[in-house]
Amino acid sequence: MSGGLWCVLSPVCRRLGLGTQPVLPSSLLTGSTTVKWRKGNAGEGCSLPGSSWGERLADAVTPLWRLPYQEQLQVKYENQRKVLQTLASRLQELGVDVQKPGELCCPLRPVVPSPVINGYRNKSTFSVNRGPDGNPKTVGLYVGTGRARNIVCVRADHVKNIPSNHKHVAQCYEEFIRRSPLDSCILFHEGGHWRELVVRTTSHGHTMAIVTFHPQQLGQEALATQKALLKEFFASGPGAGCALTSLYFQESTMTRCSHEQSPFQLLYGEPHIFEDLLDLKFRISPDAFFQVNTSGAETLYRAVGELSQADGDTVLLDVCCGTGTIGLSLARHVSKVIGIEIVEKAIEDARWNAAFNGISNCEFHSGKAEAVLPQLLSSWEDTQPLVAVVNPSRAGIRCAVPLTQGRSWSESHLPLCWPYLLTCFLILFIVSWCCCSPADKEAGMQAQRAWKATS
Repeated sequence: MSGGLWCVLSPVCRRLGLGTQPVLPSSLLTGSTTVKWRKGNAGEGCSLPGSSWGERLADAVTPLWRLPYQEQLQVKYENQRKVLQTLASRLQELGVDVQKPGELCCPLRPVVPSPVINGYRNKSTFSVNRGPDGNPKTVGLYVGTGRARNIVCVRADHVKNIPSNHKHVAQCYEEFIRRSPLDSCILFHEGGHWRELVVRTTSHGHTMAIVTFHPQQLGQEALATQKALLKEFFASGPGAGCALTSLYFQESTMTRCSHEQSPFQLLYGEPHIFEDLLDLKFRISPDAFFQVNTSGAETLYRAVGELSQADGDTVLLDVCCGTGTIGLSLARHVSKVIGIEIVEKAIEDARWNAAFNGISNCEFHSGKAEAVLPQLLSSWEDTQPLVAVVNPSRAGIRCAVPLTQGRSWSESHLPLCWPYLLTCFLILFIVSWCCCSPADKEAGMQAQRAWKATS
């Protein structure tokens, strides 16, 4: 599971009028070796002189892999400490005194180790580009950056967090596209067709492969031929050893697009794969979000349930809920779960998951969180405590302004008794001010000043 932050921000709560209960971002550090880089920094890992391409790739995508695992955890702990120090200084700039001399602005808990260290990923995305030998039909991960124009696509054979069956599917896909007379698509305007490969697996032994293809000017007959060849290769040809449960094909003229923008076409196999998590069964669609470290997610969700102090009177708001894993895993402990997710197919999965597992106190809404949340919260009249969870926290949920529409706390008709608006108000007030545009930042500050005046 990629790095995140787990802390209790009760001192901030008191100063911002949220009460004294813990406010918990849900991105629990489970101590795995992957670091999620921001756009523009991916592939800029520091490698030792004389490193092989495999080592350079490992340095780029798993930069702590050379360290013993306990040292990795300590590095991550110190990184989060620096985040909190930056957070305190940003809050002080806003006039919020949250830091005592020599202390962090809130307690920082130790990093929780992952139950599985290597090969834990249940989802891997492989790119197609020029390899170290210049072959434009190399399937792997990137060393270098587009900004620096030094991208090299390197096979992921030596990346420790990717399981062997993912690597096998990637190798077979590379063999297929190298046999194909059609070019790979590196830059859209230069033509070519074969693009990235996504591999998803579960503990049931299910394997889903999703191939992205740029149609360029191909007609329907030519497209049908390519889909038939791809199906034959993985169903009965050299790729049959991958034992795919599902093979999907998506025609896309964009860098990323949803099922609604360009449908995922099932070439053969089952439409979904299934995973078990905390004694529940979950259905997974091609583009549905599911934690990439399943055993790490179980550790995370147990900690969320324990530290959120949610009880039978609590309503749990699961923001960006994906297939509903967090909400459904905690449903037995709360009175109601409300999930919000932009991917329609993921919402369908979440509803199916709730019904299949016999969970009736959940409802799921499709749409952007910043659009759906104000509608839900503005009509909220119940006095029940509410716990909101976002994992991972997303700066795209724009501050608190979309939730209150710039109005004060009282004017927005939101109950003053809520002790727990996690990421929705507190964390996004803080994090999004660091990430949003100046106009968003000023609007957020105005809303916060009005909010504090009424608290």
